[in-house]
Amino acid sequence: MSWIVLILSGVLEAVWATALGKSEGFTKLWPTLVFGGAIALSMAGLAWAMREIPIGTAYAVWVGIGAALTVAWAMISGDASVSWLKIVLLLGLVGCIVGLKLVDGAH
Repeated sequence: MSWIVLILSGVLEAVWATALGKSEGFTKLWPTLVFGGAIALSMAGLAWAMREIPIGTAYAVWVGIGAALTVAWAMISGDASVSWLKIVLLLGLVGCIVGLKLVDGAH
């Protein structure tokens, strides 16, 4: 269950990071509200998952999921350019996240 919560928290990290950019320095109401809710839930989920998953693994997975999804969403939505190199690097990041889960077999 901790891994599911951690993954969902990583997804919420991408939500709050994207909302932060869209808030234009907290001058836009709805993106600011989405940011506040998503960051609170994301941090709470990360903290909960860290009760069973080692801090280094949990934080790396949380950040990796958030970063990969944020970049992927920016490319899909047209806010960032798309290149084969970016796609390969994102796949490498996802591979590293999966690898961290696999080597954390005790949990």
